[in-house]
Amino acid sequence: MSDKDDNPEGDTSVVTKTKPKTKRPPMYKVMLLNDDYTPMEFVVLVLEKFFGLNHAQSVEIMLTVHKKGLAVVGVFAFEIAETKVAQVMESARRNQHPLQCTMEKE
Repeated sequence: MSDKDDNPEGDTSVVTKTKPKTKRPPMYKVMLLNDDYTPMEFVVLVLEKFFGLNHAQSVEIMLTVHKKGLAVVGVFAFEIAETKVAQVMESARRNQHPLQCTMEKE
């Protein structure tokens, strides 16, 4: 038999593949909270060390925390946000500062 006998009407079919839509992971805001005891210099150091901010950015965020009571430092995927919070909290504890860092879903 020939290929012509397999499709007598001459119809052709097209198979299209649809890409599954990938859902973006939920993002989380990492925030620093103000307290009356943690030195401003320590907050600046934490922002530079754990968030990769330059000195000017760190000072600006530190002043926002100081004046408004809290500031969003960054927005990250869950695992990254969780790690950053843990790093800040551990560093504050090691240095005997009551600095608080939290995260919440955006």
